[in-house]
Amino acid sequence: MRSVTAVALDLCCVLAFVVIGRAGHSEGETIAGIAKTAWPFLLGLLIGWAVTRAWRRPAALVGTGVGVWLVTVAAGMALRVVSGQGTAVTFVLVALIFLGLVMFGWRAVAHRLMRA
Repeated sequence: MRSVTAVALDLCCVLAFVVIGRAGHSEGETIAGIAKTAWPFLLGLLIGWAVTRAWRRPAALVGTGVGVWLVTVAAGMALRVVSGQGTAVTFVLVALIFLGLVMFGWRAVAHRLMRA
């Protein structure tokens, strides 16, 4: 799998998390609102890709998948704290669960397709 495709899929996972979350809280779907909520996680995703060197094995579940997922959530939450945004325990849990499911989900599908 190409790194460009993999990073695009991870970006879609983060953006889906943000858009669904904002819609669930009736916060509106403005570009500015989405950007304000998304930037910590998008930067966290880029940090996760750099830390894990995900471009080497972008679809790997172990190593890349786990590392990118955990760094995305941890860095995203840390950046939210620094920027004065909230990090309630339930929000952290929802982020871990949702991002874990979708980031592992596309990698599991890719793994299955590559084996076929």
